[in-house]
Amino acid sequence: MPSYPSLVVLAALPVFALADLSNRAAAPTFVAPAFSPFSQSSNYVGQSNGSFPKTDVVPGKVFDRFIQIWMENTDFSVANSTPEFASLTKQGILLEQSYSLTHPSEPNYIASMSGELWGAMSDDLFAIPENITTFADILEDGGANNKSISWCCYQENMPTSNFLGMNFSSIDYVTPGAANYTFYERKHNPCIIHNSIANNTARVNNTRNFNQLASDLNASSIPQWVFTTPNIVNDGHDTDPNFMGKWLEYFLIPLLNDTRFNDNRTLILLTFDENETATVGNKVFSVLLGGVIPAKLRGTVDSTYYTHYSAISTAQSNWRLKSLGRQDVNKTMSNVYAFVANQTGYKNVDISPDQIPLNNATGTYPGPLNSDLYTPFWAPDDISVIGAGGQGVLVLPGLNTSMTRSTLAQPVNLTSEGLSNPWSNLPNPGGASTSTGSGNSKGAAVPLSANSYAPVFAAILAVGTLFV
Repeated sequence: MPSYPSLVVLAALPVFALADLSNRAAAPTFVAPAFSPFSQSSNYVGQSNGSFPKTDVVPGKVFDRFIQIWMENTDFSVANSTPEFASLTKQGILLEQSYSLTHPSEPNYIASMSGELWGAMSDDLFAIPENITTFADILEDGGANNKSISWCCYQENMPTSNFLGMNFSSIDYVTPGAANYTFYERKHNPCIIHNSIANNTARVNNTRNFNQLASDLNASSIPQWVFTTPNIVNDGHDTDPNFMGKWLEYFLIPLLNDTRFNDNRTLILLTFDENETATVGNKVFSVLLGGVIPAKLRGTVDSTYYTHYSAISTAQSNWRLKSLGRQDVNKTMSNVYAFVANQTGYKNVDISPDQIPLNNATGTYPGPLNSDLYTPFWAPDDISVIGAGGQGVLVLPGLNTSMTRSTLAQPVNLTSEGLSNPWSNLPNPGGASTSTGSGNSKGAAVPLSANSYAPVFAAILAVGTLFV
């Protein structure tokens, strides 16, 4: 197996943090984007194209609906001392050892869907090929239940379903009279980064904006698995914890009290993509909420070590689903939330504080999304491994299962050879939009087949690239 050094660039970490938080210094006062979460608004541009179709509920061992809400770039101690966040911990279980995976933002969102960071070290345009299994595939496969579980990614200011552009600017409702503001960012949308979703016209309505969320709430058709990203001010990226707190009062608090969103079989994870201070451990505020939390556990603290991969393994354990065969089967990184594990029979790994990985380290490591240390996408190391759901690995057609990490050649430097990364092109499925209104598509829509790795790699080697 080739040796891939991990060169930790600690000196660069504050630069990432400052660049990502550059708009926070002048955080405005919160303004509600709609009358309520149940109301559509012209601030969201695209109106609802109809509610999400209702499907039969596939019961889980512990919960029947799992909703994630991701906020941005805040240290654990800061969020935990912000009144609105602190108040929510009294209604749920505070996960005091919950960690992000890396810096900056986008790799964490990618990992939440396909179970790997893939060498990503930036918030650049990435489009992961169709034969890489995503959690959407896991849900639709159904695992031991053999019944598809409904799912959706709600993106607050995304203009239309399945919008593929890098970002979208719309009327600045927070500061009337100002220029249009970029409220939507592709880098915070894990569904659309993966071509098996973005290129699949059958899934075109599974990535929806908040006008469609309002429609789905009113129709009582919220899916069973939900990933929710507020816009760039409401998630705190361009604002501050006080602004986020006011958004929680406007958005989450009413929904917690509405059974169309939160019934007694609903689990809600409120978490952050990463912390703010990149030079310290990447611990993030995470709290489990929802009607499924037993009264005796509300207001309690869980000290088990978790990462973003735990959200994947917890859903797998609950619904007896197959695994990605990626970091979701790395037992150190993918403990199941304890109150769920205690009911499903899953045995977690006890990770002492001195064993917690340094997930704050933005290192230089190889992968298909790293142009300086490029490798092809790889197959799971062991497709026979049993995951948290007690099932095997789901492998999509077209994946070469013999191309595991141990078989890869040394990584190559695309940048030094003047070659572009083959996975930095926007997909262009039939009928899907790559730019609308003020959106920025940033790149040609040049789809690549699932078997593109070998020709690209061969071309690189032909020009005599130096291995690093």
